[in-house]
Amino acid sequence: MSKQNILQWIKNNQSDFTEMAKKIWEHPQIAYEENYASDLQVSKLKEEGFRIHSPIGGISSAFVAEYGSDKPIIGILGEYDALPGLSQTVNTVQEPVILDGPGHGCGHNLLGTAGVEAVIALKEVMDKYDINGTIRYYGCPAEEVLSGKTFMAREGVFDDLDCALTWHPWTSNMTLNMSMQAIVSIKFHFKGIPAHAAASPHAGRSALDAVELMNVGTNFLREHVLDGSRIHYVITNGGLAPNIVPEHASVWYYLRASTKEQVEDILRRVEKIAQGAALMTETEVCSEIDAFAYDTLPNEALNDLMFENMNLAEPLAYTVEEAKFAQELLKTVDSNIIKMTHNSTNESLASDLQNDKSTKGKVLTGSTDVGDVSWITPVGSIMATCAPIGIQLHTWQATASFGSSIGFKGMHFAAQTMALSAYDLLLNKDHILERAKEEFNLTTIDKPYVAGIPENVKPRTINLA
Repeated sequence: MSKQNILQWIKNNQSDFTEMAKKIWEHPQIAYEENYASDLQVSKLKEEGFRIHSPIGGISSAFVAEYGSDKPIIGILGEYDALPGLSQTVNTVQEPVILDGPGHGCGHNLLGTAGVEAVIALKEVMDKYDINGTIRYYGCPAEEVLSGKTFMAREGVFDDLDCALTWHPWTSNMTLNMSMQAIVSIKFHFKGIPAHAAASPHAGRSALDAVELMNVGTNFLREHVLDGSRIHYVITNGGLAPNIVPEHASVWYYLRASTKEQVEDILRRVEKIAQGAALMTETEVCSEIDAFAYDTLPNEALNDLMFENMNLAEPLAYTVEEAKFAQELLKTVDSNIIKMTHNSTNESLASDLQNDKSTKGKVLTGSTDVGDVSWITPVGSIMATCAPIGIQLHTWQATASFGSSIGFKGMHFAAQTMALSAYDLLLNKDHILERAKEEFNLTTIDKPYVAGIPENVKPRTINLA
């Protein structure tokens, strides 16, 4: 009856966690500034008797909350950073709370809160039935800049885990059997010689010319990388005024590919292009890596367990008002985008459960620093319906959904799934831990985890601009 106790406890206490998620949604903070969410969660976990370890990796908003003792040690990963420029009310028309302010367009107000909800529900059952083992909630900052968990991993806080579970808000309920891409975030800074652009251009050496030549060279590189690779950039500094030959100019790149090794190869080639641009313009160039996240390793044993428990969680059902909200919100999305979204149910809100094994080996084009953890310990992951089918992450429509009752329902569903799965793992049902570790070891043999961010780079030195 312990699983039923978990479900009943979450049902009886879900209003507390709805309120927590709502408060975090109402106080969005970007990467490395998420002290409101971090403090709120730490306070609740302390109240429940969890031991708190913070800061982690030099990050004030990073923490580990631990309960219990001995093996196994089961982790649940949480996030809570928002995105710049996505402030939005819970509305079906674009209406920022604060113009150009941050907003939870990726649903991290839900993601972390579900983890807190799950570990506290587990703690209640562990106490009631005298279950041995250790549970940990990881408060992970700065996922949106793909580096928070890497800094935490450098501190070794994931090293003794037997496994970890996580989830992400989405438009369907599914196990994440696909991988996500590895990524490096790197900034190139060029230094030239300033001069009057009209009176003495011959005396100047333009750092902006170097940036533009680098971008041209990189765009030609796109033809010669593996399919599915991604190269994105923005010019973060183009000079001060048109009549001054720019002395300083910078460009920020994201390089993505299916594996960390592939990203390293693209990075090597892009660095050569940067050096070539500097040579052509007689400027100097230096670079700084802000993030370097691994590709994710799905764990079939853990995902199958989570799918089994998705079927035991309370099914998602929606009110007439929620269905109307979803339909009205979808009217604001380009119809062609919606047509490209696979929807076998023709419903705007998905309640069916999916564990599609045919997606194994396929790679999503997005990235996450969960990848780092998945190369240290087995990680199981699901997605849960928190927005209508057709809504895209990192949009104002997503922010509206993730602050609505639709988002909160998906959050509680994910919390139930993770709590039930972690319960099975504490009891090592059907030797699930051995199977998960065997699968993990086969994939990672002779590939030890080494953090991609250089040791000399600290969180406080990262420039998010």
